[in-house]
Amino acid sequence: MAASFVTAAHAQLQSDWERANEERLKQSGERLVAPPPLERGRLVEVKLQLSAGTDFRYFVDWGSVSAGEDHIVRYVLVARSPSGAENITFEGIRCPKEYRVYAVGRPDGSWGGGPGEWRPIPRHPNAVQPALASQYFCPGRTAIRTSDEGQQAVRAGGHPGLQRENRPYY
Repeated sequence: MAASFVTAAHAQLQSDWERANEERLKQSGERLVAPPPLERGRLVEVKLQLSAGTDFRYFVDWGSVSAGEDHIVRYVLVARSPSGAENITFEGIRCPKEYRVYAVGRPDGSWGGGPGEWRPIPRHPNAVQPALASQYFCPGRTAIRTSDEGQQAVRAGGHPGLQRENRPYY
């Protein structure tokens, strides 16, 4: 009786996104990490060293950055157009070469969609993922070790252990 109560209580604590995506992530061997709520007060504009100008501005919720034993760095990314339209995603980078979008933010603050496939980090000079990997989350092509390390890198404007160049290393 007690075990079924605990299981029912745990199921009630899961978000809709977690319930919908738990099995898919388990099958891929990843731990289930629910998208954290976006905290606009923690948004830090990441000054990406892209090769050509872009009109979009990119922000990371520094408190959402997490790193764990699975060597995946997860974070909430906000891409803002010049008109103020925003795309909000919960993403992960598997250093040094892959990224995945786990969920997409909705206007009401909830998360939708499901985890996409792991994809190669694009080599396009204005893609945000290679810049985040090389300048913040994968110093020396290796994932940061702790969530605190990633959060500090975002707040500091880049990982302190890197000599940043004008181009990503991918």
